[in-house]
Amino acid sequence: MTTIALDSPATDSNAASQSPYDAVAFSRHVLSSPENLAAVLDHTVLKADATREQVVKLAHEAAQYKFACAMVNPAWVATTYSVLAGTGVPVGVVIGFPLGANLTTSKREEAAAMVRLGARELDMVINLGLLKSGENALVEKDIRGVVEIGHDAGAIVKVILETCLLSTEEKLRASEIACSAGADFLKTSTGFSTGGATPADVALLRGVAGTRCGVKASGGIRTLDDARAMLEAGASRIGASASVSIVQALTSK
Repeated sequence: MTTIALDSPATDSNAASQSPYDAVAFSRHVLSSPENLAAVLDHTVLKADATREQVVKLAHEAAQYKFACAMVNPAWVATTYSVLAGTGVPVGVVIGFPLGANLTTSKREEAAAMVRLGARELDMVINLGLLKSGENALVEKDIRGVVEIGHDAGAIVKVILETCLLSTEEKLRASEIACSAGADFLKTSTGFSTGGATPADVALLRGVAGTRCGVKASGGIRTLDDARAMLEAGASRIGASASVSIVQALTSK
């Protein structure tokens, strides 16, 4: 089977009619070098008490290691963008975080403000209450609202499902809704709820996504072994605050 590199969402779409997603080949490629591994890691600081110094350090590390993006809270997008300007590393930001229970108009306004400040990766949280109420059309509308803003600005959108709060049926339904709404990635978790990413959930999301979009594993991924397990289960992007130590662990092998 053909290796499908999913750090570019378009690769998924273009390959959809050619072959299934090959997690074994993709993980082997990613783990073949520290540079390849860094390229699928979203270097993240989302804790509420993160300081300017910590955010600037994160951005410098993202530039040094060439991580997939530097993922920050909305208040730090402008700062992160100023540090990363000219490095080729995009700024990522969370939308409707961490609960997802915001108005759709609020999520759209937040997304629009973030792309104006330079963010090019938007990780939005779905409305879990609407999903559990069976309001599928409203869930899709909520996601599509952010997708439209993001895509118009040339940004990609990752949709956070918060899998630890969902039944298997809800995970499957949420994944299909997000794909239908134009998500570039399905994402497992915020990292701020009752649980994080699991290989089983990553595999389930990949089963729905196929090659239509990427899958991002996030929440509780702290070691190289954690990252390997997620990649082998079907993740094409990983969110972690421990990105530097994960890459260094591969470097030392």
